[in-house]
Amino acid sequence: MSGLRFQVVGEAFKKEARYVETPEEATSSYFGKYTFGKEQMSQYLSKDTVKKINEITKSGKPLDRSIADQVAAGMKQWAMELGATHYTHWFQPLTEGTAEKHDSFIEYAGAPGEGVIEEFSGKLLAQQEPDASSFPSGGLRNTFEARGYSAWDPSSPAFIVDDTLCIPTIFISYTGESLDYKAPLLKALDAVDKAAVEVCKYFDENVKKVYSYLGWEQEYFLVDEGLYAARPDLLLTGRSLLGHESAKNQQLEDHYFGAIPERVQAYMKEVEFEAYKYGIPCKTRHNEVAPNQFELAPIFGETNLANDQNLLIMSIMKRIARKHGFRVLLHEKPFAGINGSGKHNNWSLGTDTGVGLLTPGKTPQENLQFVTFMVNILTAVYKNNALLKASVMTAQNAHRLGANEAPPAIISAFLGTQLSQLLDKIENAEFEDGIALDAKKKMQLGIGSIPEVFIDNTDRNRTSPFAFTGNRFEFRAVGSSANCASAMIALNTAVAAQLKEFKAKVDEKIAAGQSKEKAIFEVIKEYIKLSKPIRFDGNGYSDEWKAEAAKRGLDCETSVPKIYDAYTTKESVELFTKTGVFTEKELHARNEVKWDTYTKKIQIEARVLGDMIISSVIPVATKYQGLLLDSVTKMETVFGKEKALKLSEKTLQSIEQISEHIAVLNNSVEDMVNARKVANKIESEKDKAIAYHDTVLPFFDTIRYHADKLELLIDDEMWPLPKYRELLFIR
Repeated sequence: MSGLRFQVVGEAFKKEARYVETPEEATSSYFGKYTFGKEQMSQYLSKDTVKKINEITKSGKPLDRSIADQVAAGMKQWAMELGATHYTHWFQPLTEGTAEKHDSFIEYAGAPGEGVIEEFSGKLLAQQEPDASSFPSGGLRNTFEARGYSAWDPSSPAFIVDDTLCIPTIFISYTGESLDYKAPLLKALDAVDKAAVEVCKYFDENVKKVYSYLGWEQEYFLVDEGLYAARPDLLLTGRSLLGHESAKNQQLEDHYFGAIPERVQAYMKEVEFEAYKYGIPCKTRHNEVAPNQFELAPIFGETNLANDQNLLIMSIMKRIARKHGFRVLLHEKPFAGINGSGKHNNWSLGTDTGVGLLTPGKTPQENLQFVTFMVNILTAVYKNNALLKASVMTAQNAHRLGANEAPPAIISAFLGTQLSQLLDKIENAEFEDGIALDAKKKMQLGIGSIPEVFIDNTDRNRTSPFAFTGNRFEFRAVGSSANCASAMIALNTAVAAQLKEFKAKVDEKIAAGQSKEKAIFEVIKEYIKLSKPIRFDGNGYSDEWKAEAAKRGLDCETSVPKIYDAYTTKESVELFTKTGVFTEKELHARNEVKWDTYTKKIQIEARVLGDMIISSVIPVATKYQGLLLDSVTKMETVFGKEKALKLSEKTLQSIEQISEHIAVLNNSVEDMVNARKVANKIESEKDKAIAYHDTVLPFFDTIRYHADKLELLIDDEMWPLPKYRELLFIR
């Protein structure tokens, strides 16, 4: 094994940057080449069909069959001209990834044996029955009742990968329950649209639609594929279960924003060129804080489309990495002791009239609108802080949250000094008073007559899970491997429900005779007081904050399986059912999936960890210990026992330490296996997941500690696994 380690290390050092041909034309000329977007539709569809598609996309109404046939014909022609021979409904099952089953365009021209023709009808475009019975459903489907339907989402353009036309779809059961992430996301976006439009009409009657926007920031690690293959833990779990930290890691901060390594630069270029062909507007790329950690981020877009693009870019990243001799690690915490990887979700709302609802305006009316949405969002986050945490919590993300610049597992909101002062002023003011802040900063807010508001660029709080960053909120707790839809479903649904409640209260006051402005002011003031516990601008890592958060009534649960209970509280069930996003049955089913997934993740890691200890670590430790014992014996022969013992004092200490570590490892692995056996007998998915969290997971740290100590004690040439210094610094 040690031979394999040095072989792959040597090969990794020799690798040079792969040549990437830069397109001669401007990016704009081939941007979206492989997507059936507006430009392609205008070429392959009639003007009337394009108009109807746009109307359907905006209204969310079902697609007429005759229109579907026309779209299918144009889409097939476009796809075949680009070399497509197959099509697939591309959907997002409850596995955090994507799924597809490819069918060719060919059909018999007549009777069997009479040749074939290419066909693609509106029926095949609009709906399919992929079955897909093995995907997790949480009990919504039985294997013997396996019908699952995929239905086209016309708001997200189809695209071509290799020879296959990929059609973004939802995935539902025979009885109509959602089996994916896209269907509930679309429902959540529809809910926030309708609720926000009604509130916007207080300020502008011309608003007909409100869009939810998402800008994701994808962090990731790159590891040489040879080193990756020599690490069973990276190969099977996506993270290193063993490994002593390198003497040098990220403490000098010299990797962050540094010159991008040549081999990585070539990889990034090819990813970007490929992304542009799919209409993914990659904007930034840079080194992240940890060694061999990087980030890419696009220009923000409509949430549903942006989420599809993120899932596609993760696939592109993995595919391109193989060409460059890399493997992409999207696990939230692939290496201990250094930064993990997140996927910050920059979220905002905007109207079809071009107004950003989280952007301070230039008129009293616009600023009252800004404050209205700001306060309602804070209130939604406060009321649903446990739910928002549950939406981002996974077995992987639990390792990241609260460590090395990742936000803690307590949801709070950061506003910055100026906005906090503004809300405090409103809280203590009367409507007739108006509000004036620091005149030097030209910031005044008189609710009766509101002049211009300038929001300064406040210092960012990197320990805040939900931070206001100028014209949007940055939901920083989302994990790098996650489907953004999970967080976006919870956030948009919570805001939708809150806005509906707000409007009902304001309308009640208006009906009682108050002016619109005064009614809005009084309800805002009430919500500022209510939501104040969620506002925190300090250090989220401190023990003082943990105690303070508990006093404020914020959710401080750290057990992943128990955190999922937030989905099925009375309040959450009411939230999702009233907005039409989930039924109670769907919520319980999804929790079953989450618990089962958690159990399996820990179960796999436990098996891999045990195998590595028994088959790699202990044999090498025993072999090295034998060499040390032979050395002591030979010294006795040469120097005599008394002198040999004195000369071998350090060696004997090493022998003793190795023995102690081996003993603990043997016992711990055995105890971990037994704990797994006990947990596996539990029938309840929730109780089984809790048992894995409470009785199996704790062994990981103990086993790792002793294995990492052996790594320091054993001859470097004998250690079988690529070390952190090799995984993180070979670029």
